[in-house]
Amino acid sequence: MAPIPTPPAEPQDTPDAYVGLAADGAERQARERGWSTVRSLPPGAIITMEYRVGRLNFEVKEGVVIRCWKG
Repeated sequence: MAPIPTPPAEPQDTPDAYVGLAADGAERQARERGWSTVRSLPPGAIITMEYRVGRLNFEVKEGVVIRCWKG
């Protein structure tokens, strides 16, 4: 049986710290902190729910992050 791969470690970061920031600045900051994928979404967007290590999601309204979560 093949070994189960170990996913890479995620950045030690708090998603709540991005709430209230301008979306472009928040994305730049997230990439500087090591997030490999940053996804900006409008409120109520229909998205896939699979968890992806290294991805940070922003819900953005009027250019401001109103919600942020991993995966």
